Amino acid sequence: MVSSVTNLGRSGVYDWIIQRLTAVVLAIYTLFLLGFFIATPELQFSQWQGLFAQTWMKVFSLAALISICAHAWVGMWTISTDYFKAAGIRFAFQLVTAAFLFTYLVWGIETLWGV
Repeated sequence: MVSSVTNLGRSGVYDWIIQRLTAVVLAIYTLFLLGFFIATPELQFSQWQGLFAQTWMKVFSLAALISICAHAWVGMWTISTDYFKAAGIRFAFQLVTAAFLFTYLVWGIETLWGV
């Protein structure tokens, strides 16, 4: 049984909802970008830059970035609780995962809004 220290009081239903909602956001984002590539076969850097210069695209990209981090966290947390029975190893794995995801999120925000 996984202790409540690593569980942080979350329920399986909460994790399931997060996984599904973030998957929907990521699917919509992916389909949008795919549609943009198909609709713009001769894509130039200025068009790409123009797309990402718009506030709605930055917000959409930020939602996708937060979604991928949340999706990854729930997935990696589930893997760690399923496969790492020793609490110390599980905690270390979760700490490293959280550090990488936080770094990815900050870097992504800097990239999106830094210009």
